[in-house]
Amino acid sequence: MESLGSIFERAKLERRRLLLTSLAGLGAAGMTGLAGRRAFGQDQPQLANSLRSLTNPYHASFAKGGEMFAQSVGAPYEVLVTEGNSEKGIADVRALLAKSGGNLALCIDPNDTPDTRVIVEACAKAGASVVTIWNKPADLHPWDFDPNYVAHISFDGAPYGKLMAETLIEKMGGSGGIVALGGIFNNTPAIERKQGLDEALAANPNVQLLDFQVADWLETKSFEITQAWLTRFGSDIKGIWAANDGMALGAIEALRAEGLAGEIPVTGIDGIRQAVDAIKSGEMVGTVDWDPIWVGGMGLSIAYHAHTKKIDIAKEPHLHREFYGTGVPITYKNIDEYIANYIEKTPTIDWNDLWGRVSGQIRAG
Repeated sequence: MESLGSIFERAKLERRRLLLTSLAGLGAAGMTGLAGRRAFGQDQPQLANSLRSLTNPYHASFAKGGEMFAQSVGAPYEVLVTEGNSEKGIADVRALLAKSGGNLALCIDPNDTPDTRVIVEACAKAGASVVTIWNKPADLHPWDFDPNYVAHISFDGAPYGKLMAETLIEKMGGSGGIVALGGIFNNTPAIERKQGLDEALAANPNVQLLDFQVADWLETKSFEITQAWLTRFGSDIKGIWAANDGMALGAIEALRAEGLAGEIPVTGIDGIRQAVDAIKSGEMVGTVDWDPIWVGGMGLSIAYHAHTKKIDIAKEPHLHREFYGTGVPITYKNIDEYIANYIEKTPTIDWNDLWGRVSGQIRAG
């Protein structure tokens, strides 16, 4: 893995642009601003990102990255939102394929792993180019649908889930009871991150998992679950592990209501700004930044380069077709360095550096 300092220098725009004004801009990009961009790039393919929810800070930044790339090439851009509904996500993609006549470069975070095959087959049939993020069946590979299934990008959730569990256990003093919040069933990142938690628990027999519940990545659901845990387990809870930052923040809200925020350590994953602030204030002890602006923009850039024949994707090695990106661990130990190098500075993203953050080929399922 790259040194923390070198990784720090590569991204930041998420940190200052992820506000309501940014979301308003996304709405314009997906709706009224679309016609203007078509006029600017008459011969350009339609570009689109599909994601779960613009109210989720991670996905809002993902969409923002797509918008930034689209602006860099003068192409029309649209944001599709699944609202956590697989049928809606698939239907929206099919509608955009019909609307664009297949002249589409799509970067999509499928709502659920089984959705990926349906979406890829639809794109291949229409002649569109698609890059998937996070979720796909283990037996489905981009080279199975050359050249339309361009690439799949993920992050290895197991080591990062384990790292956050180890950070939590260390902060607890190496013993005690923890509760854990998981993501959506049949969701690859949720499965991998839980695997990492299990590995850390197996290596720390003095730590007891009091309960594990799925909160579907949702802050509101994790708040309710944590409230119930505090009533059920009380002072036996010495730490809270969450598979994403949204759920971690929901847990913190429940702790705040009981005057316990900062007393019970909490970890998350995703590196959203609210989590960074919570680590700085002492209410969280760790997270991992996936740099969603890079993910949303670079995924779309790879799809665009393949669709416009700027690269011959079928000739690229498997390492460039199905790869892990690079995550940035953030803990109570390096929070000041992270803020100084990742938030207060303004690195730029080279949208032509397609493979610059490849950290390895995705392991076979």
